[in-house]
Amino acid sequence: MTDQLHRIYTPFLSVAIVANAIGTAVIFVLVSIMNVDIIARGVFHAPLRGVVEIVIFSLILIVFLQLPDVVRSNRLTRSDGFLVYAAQRKPKLAATISRLIDLLSAIFMLLIAWTVWPEFLESIETCHFITPPEFGAPPTGEFITDLKAAFARCEYFGTPGIFTAPWWPAKLAIFFSVSLCFIIFMFKAILGTQKPTGFEQSGSQT
Repeated sequence: MTDQLHRIYTPFLSVAIVANAIGTAVIFVLVSIMNVDIIARGVFHAPLRGVVEIVIFSLILIVFLQLPDVVRSNRLTRSDGFLVYAAQRKPKLAATISRLIDLLSAIFMLLIAWTVWPEFLESIETCHFITPPEFGAPPTGEFITDLKAAFARCEYFGTPGIFTAPWWPAKLAIFFSVSLCFIIFMFKAILGTQKPTGFEQSGSQT
């Protein structure tokens, strides 16, 4: 039974690692944009538009794309002094408490996912990618033109005329992240300290 759970668990760990890599790539892109903005301001006196909005959007992606791998590797910030002390004297009690914490964390992540999902659906429905819009010009039948018009209708953040971006990708990233964290926490609660081969949990909890 444990081996079967490990086979189910392993793909989710792989997805967490890939999401972490994507989050790291977003960091490099964000740093590049900020450097270009600094050069444009200092040399050409022409700052890039929407850098503040891009930073806000990027931070959401970075935090939530990297969160599942943080959970996977046991690096999520928490106070575990009592657990360290208990593990030395009563290992079974410490293991039980650790599983309980993971279970409560899974429930918390599930509640966040349950809250964010309707907001994501509501946000993406404002774009009318498939259904005809209630207001504005009807679809032209040209894919690229209609897609641009749909993105323009989306619920957005930013400043019109300077920089705007749809909210639904950020909300989708949040839902994906907390859902994956829920799954990982649940497997941690079930399997305890047992680790799938090739996914040894490194690093100490802080």
